[in-house]
Amino acid sequence: MKITIYSIFLIFYLFTFKVAGQNENWREYLSQLAEEEIENSVVIENMYEELLNLETNPLNLNTVKKEELESIPLLSSEEVNMIFDFLKHNRPVMTVYELRNVKKLSYRTIQLIIPFFYVGEEDSDSNREYKFSQHDIQIRFDKTLTPRAGYGSFSDSILERYPNRKYRGEDFYNSVRYSLKYREKIQMGITAEKDAGEPLLKQGYKKGYDHYGFHFIINNSGRLKTLAIGDYRISFGQGLILNNDFPGSKSWSIDNVTRRTTGPKRHFSTTEYGFFRGGAAMFEFNNVSLTAFYSNRLIDTNISDSGEITSFKTDGLHRTPLEISKKKNTREQVIGTNINYRYNRFQTGISGVYHIYNKMYNPVLRDYNKYYLRDQSNLNASIDYSYQLPGFILAGETAIAKNGAVATINSLQYRPVTDISFTLLYRKYPITYNALHAQAFSEGSRVQNENGIFIATAFKPVKRLTVNSYLDLVRFPWKKYGVNGPSKAMDLYFKSSYTFSEHSHIEARYKFKRKEKNLDNPELEEKSVLPYITNKLRLRYNHEYDSGWNLRTTVDFAQYTAKYQPSERGIMISQNIAYRGESPLKGDAYLAWFNTDTYNSRLYSYERNLLSTFYMPFFYGKGVRLALSAKYEITSSLTISAKAGYTNYFNRDVIGSGTELINGNSRTDIFTYIRWRF
Repeated sequence: MKITIYSIFLIFYLFTFKVAGQNENWREYLSQLAEEEIENSVVIENMYEELLNLETNPLNLNTVKKEELESIPLLSSEEVNMIFDFLKHNRPVMTVYELRNVKKLSYRTIQLIIPFFYVGEEDSDSNREYKFSQHDIQIRFDKTLTPRAGYGSFSDSILERYPNRKYRGEDFYNSVRYSLKYREKIQMGITAEKDAGEPLLKQGYKKGYDHYGFHFIINNSGRLKTLAIGDYRISFGQGLILNNDFPGSKSWSIDNVTRRTTGPKRHFSTTEYGFFRGGAAMFEFNNVSLTAFYSNRLIDTNISDSGEITSFKTDGLHRTPLEISKKKNTREQVIGTNINYRYNRFQTGISGVYHIYNKMYNPVLRDYNKYYLRDQSNLNASIDYSYQLPGFILAGETAIAKNGAVATINSLQYRPVTDISFTLLYRKYPITYNALHAQAFSEGSRVQNENGIFIATAFKPVKRLTVNSYLDLVRFPWKKYGVNGPSKAMDLYFKSSYTFSEHSHIEARYKFKRKEKNLDNPELEEKSVLPYITNKLRLRYNHEYDSGWNLRTTVDFAQYTAKYQPSERGIMISQNIAYRGESPLKGDAYLAWFNTDTYNSRLYSYERNLLSTFYMPFFYGKGVRLALSAKYEITSSLTISAKAGYTNYFNRDVIGSGTELINGNSRTDIFTYIRWRF
């Protein structure tokens, strides 16, 4: 086996001297966020869907509006203003690369956003392919070829005793999506999806697909800026009371950690959690905008014997009788409004959100959740602001919950010149603050029980070298899950990138995180709140060739060390070769070898997946991963994509557990995608 692995790597390296691709930077960039937000896959899928939609439907630099620039989550408020001011004084532009002339806009940011723009006529969009309307049909089919326990054969007596050992549906994933876009005025879409194991064609299940979605959006109709009916997402201020769009993230961009109020936008992802269903509208009156929304939908929850909600089920899986019994068993209603005032570079907003369930929300009482919301409803209100001065941005939000608890987040960003920026952010989320639809900058998974200060800088010490780093110091005043007392955390990040030429660069990334949790303490012969440290280092080389080939080589190291315990280590070497040339056939070949001691030293690696899907697996143990994908453009409007993934473990006899258990040391998956645009 080892000879085979080394032979494959040798072939890859020899081959790459003759070949190499196009810039996939925003996808690579998103993979960094995925490592931070891996427990919140909804955020990643929504972000990927949003950026992919922008790439598929680029904006005309000669007609783009400021609010359209604000819809690009990669851009900070300062960068939006810089681009808009430049375009206002320099239209018409002849090429997207004129963005390089925007004062203080970094080369890195330009490379990230270029795929979202094109240059057309200044007074019309007549040269766009979809002058009047564009239809888009997407069909996805995935299947794991390796048998899993949940699809096995069981006798009636076994199923009568253990009904949740067997999945009730077929062993494949399938989704169908249709969208219509009429000019820039109307968007409409329908989604149908079933996960592997969920019934579609089985007798007794008449609904068909497990999940259906619908949205209808009207834009720019007089005072009515946006009207959304069906499934949508929305965000107010910095997210202290409401955000099911994108949260601020440490790894996303150190000079873009603050958020801004966004109008309603479609939810076209197949994720079944983290969106609203109902209606929302945004109106504009000169410098004032008014947004109001109402959502009424059934959600999945875990219910106690007394009929109370103990927790929310967010995975969207309904494969076994137990999972099916939790499907849409609770009604949630949410109503909210935001009034936003803008004058030049000053902005302020007032927001309110009220939600109610048809059952009491009462998590099983534990020490760590003593201060969680225990009510059928909750009310939150907030005031947010932002103010831009030359080189400075001040932004923040202060919110209050129904119980009187006050949370606040405030930030200061300073960019004296193009190649230097500094960020300072402070947040204080009391242990008694509850806002179940909040999603703001934080180290924890809840906007609660956290005080922290975040310091970051980005600079360019020499012409081709960029450096980004941050330090986040956090204190948790109350107990957390798995932590029986107050605790602290320190998060240190350093990333440096050196550009050899327009086609090649090398990157080094180091991440140090120190946190605390319950660990065995031999000195006391009992568990104590003790520190553990995770070190991660990534070295990556990327080279692109004019012929359309791309080479990406990555080496990842990880070390996990807990007090009084031996260190756990991991290493992974991966190689990706991609072709994005003029041929109608494009593809990727990905090979990785990994050797990690435990799950604690697991490593993540981004591999190219099919259109509209983001895939970033993690690995632990010893083994290899091979993935081959291809996309063929049958016509300019019809494409078909396919991918095969194979993972082989050297030190296991089984993979997974429970209904997902595989008797063997390998797993093979196939993914297919058909897209027709007309």
